[in-house]
Amino acid sequence: MRATSSLRERVAGMRHKLKMMAHGKFDSDALEALVQLQEEAATQVAKAPTLTTLEAADREDELGDWLTDHGIANGWDIAPTFVQAGFDTDWLEKVAATLEGCDAGVFEGAIRWLNYTVETELLMNEITDSTVRISSLVNAAKQYSQMDRAPFQVVDIHELLDSTLVMLARKIGDGIEVVKEYDRSLPEVPCYAAELNQVWTNLIDNAVGAMGGSGTLTVRTYHENDCAAVEICDTGPGIPADIRSRIFEPFFTTKPVGEGTGLGLDISFRIVVKKHGGDIRVESAPGDTRFIVRLPLNPAGRDALESEAADAAQDSGGE
Repeated sequence: MRATSSLRERVAGMRHKLKMMAHGKFDSDALEALVQLQEEAATQVAKAPTLTTLEAADREDELGDWLTDHGIANGWDIAPTFVQAGFDTDWLEKVAATLEGCDAGVFEGAIRWLNYTVETELLMNEITDSTVRISSLVNAAKQYSQMDRAPFQVVDIHELLDSTLVMLARKIGDGIEVVKEYDRSLPEVPCYAAELNQVWTNLIDNAVGAMGGSGTLTVRTYHENDCAAVEICDTGPGIPADIRSRIFEPFFTTKPVGEGTGLGLDISFRIVVKKHGGDIRVESAPGDTRFIVRLPLNPAGRDALESEAADAAQDSGGE
């Protein structure tokens, strides 16, 4: 919404500057060349190089000085926009040559008109990026909650993992590197998808908490015998051997008082082992803790799940 509001202002400014330029002394060749420069400016935005902070600052100073030397008031204010689009003083010299012979007011109006063009393209890119991110988040939330699907289904386990990572992206933060090691040849898994997402949420949340905001979170999948295996790995300090056997007990937690219920791993255990007939275990050493979940892929396991789902639906209908 902010970008759209800014875009409206820039388009209005562009119309205003175009009106001012219309009263200037342009021959048809100069006007055509200026419109061509506008097209080049719009195209250049998509090809703008990535500059370091220092490189961008140096170029802004250079363009700001050029604009000031050529009579553009507050040139330092519009220089960053040209720099963001990848322009330099050579391009500004090309503009100046195109407008040679025009009075100072027309020249400044043309420069600001081109600046509005660049800002408009940048804002449209921002709106596009924001829309894509919103769409991805909505799709991830939909996938995560499975709100448009039946409780039991056969799914690509990677879609569930990806949607959970998107939902937890803010909590994961910038200090933790996320590494995905997916076996894309893994068959689809018969499961209760929304409940499995709760398992991934608990395991990833615990891993992130163990690393204290810095480290590597690895999400790995592979085929093991007749099961799909999922590993959630972190580089935290590890789980002491003397309490490792108790971590799946209800109400047992290593977190400080008030920060954990001790139910996350117990719930995960119930979902994986009792609901899906799978297995969950932990391997831990300082710098390498792995929660390994195995889910059955064989037809017998799938039939058992489907039968359970049917029985649950029938019981619900009877009530």
